[in-house]
Amino acid sequence: MSAPVVGLLGIVALLGLIAIRVPVAIAMGVVGIVGGVILNGWFSLGFVLGSQPFTTTSGYALSVIPLFVMMGAFASRAGLSSALYSSLHSLIGHWRGGLASATIGACAIFGSVCGSSLATAATMSRVAMPEMTRIGYDRRLTSGALAAGGTLGILIPPSIIMVIYALLTEQSIGRMFLAGLIPGILAAVLYILTTWLIVRLKPVRAPDVPRASGREMARAVREMWPVLGLFGVVMGGIYLGFFSPTEAAGVGAFGAVALAGFRGALTKAIFREALIETAGTTGMLFMILIGTSVLQYFIETSGLPRILVDWIETLGLPPIGVIILIVAIYIVLGCFLDSLSMMLITLPIVFPLVTSLGYDPIWFGVLVVSVVEIGLITPPLGMNLFVIAASSDDLKFETVASGVLPYLAADLVRVALLISIPALSLALPALLM
Repeated sequence: MSAPVVGLLGIVALLGLIAIRVPVAIAMGVVGIVGGVILNGWFSLGFVLGSQPFTTTSGYALSVIPLFVMMGAFASRAGLSSALYSSLHSLIGHWRGGLASATIGACAIFGSVCGSSLATAATMSRVAMPEMTRIGYDRRLTSGALAAGGTLGILIPPSIIMVIYALLTEQSIGRMFLAGLIPGILAAVLYILTTWLIVRLKPVRAPDVPRASGREMARAVREMWPVLGLFGVVMGGIYLGFFSPTEAAGVGAFGAVALAGFRGALTKAIFREALIETAGTTGMLFMILIGTSVLQYFIETSGLPRILVDWIETLGLPPIGVIILIVAIYIVLGCFLDSLSMMLITLPIVFPLVTSLGYDPIWFGVLVVSVVEIGLITPPLGMNLFVIAASSDDLKFETVASGVLPYLAADLVRVALLISIPALSLALPALLM
């Protein structure tokens, strides 16, 4: 059996293991080990297993992951999500569909601090859904806005998945963060425009809400400043050269702890919960990185990436056609895999192909993150859909899935803009770095 065939069978086996709920890190490790033995023997694989786990996890740059995870863990427990939603509720809640737009805006701002889409969706659903249900918002609009808004946590920096992409492809974390800023804002704007269009066509889905008083609006602006300040210090410090991304993560983690203490939420139990969540999430991510390194060794020695490049060249597709084909594959995979697994499994294969075509790795990173983000809200296995459906006992999964469809259309528009206008991703890095 030839090496490329073994590589292809390994990918099929990997998808099968993930389909039967084997943890992603274990599935990648098992496939990488078995495939490595078949292709290279025990001696070569033993060298990889003896060195790769340490090499993968010992880099100084990786310390940014637990620090950003810690920042998100303390931010989610400090009441920042409810403060953001209440503030935007007071400022724009009186618009037709304003509460749905406020939810999306709060998800965008909170996601920039939290860095996790699932955590953003879970947290904001507990905050926004009861209020929108009480006022009489249609459940499809409510759940769709929450599911879509939750995905903004993966794109607006600082983002854990952007950090992992940058580390795997040896790109600048600061450039990745800066490149994702405009696409993240674009995503939020398109979601809000989609909400406006929905309530414009079907006003019954969003009842009128009284305008807040001037005093309430002033208080809302004051309550938003701590979160905006934390985001500004972390991101501004990176781009003004005050500190590196790793140092910025440390500053952000300390700032989130300080905000939790200032708001009276830093109890002993909460402190312990946040640290346990940080350790658990970091351990899970590091295990996935180790599994990815073992799998990547197997995939590279199988020659599968080179075969794929040669096959695509025989199709005669222009470079933009190859990108569209890759995006289509990602969208299909997003129906069945979570975003991190999808990116880690495919990067060893598609990244060499894309760079061989002359595309910028930073631009491709933003595109990949944007597309795997769509997988979070793509039926039947979009993780955000399950998170939102589980937030209320009487909310059906079918309701959430139908409510998110208009926002999926907005995502497709955004991906088309990112492909056709690379400057949306590359202008800020070129200007500021």
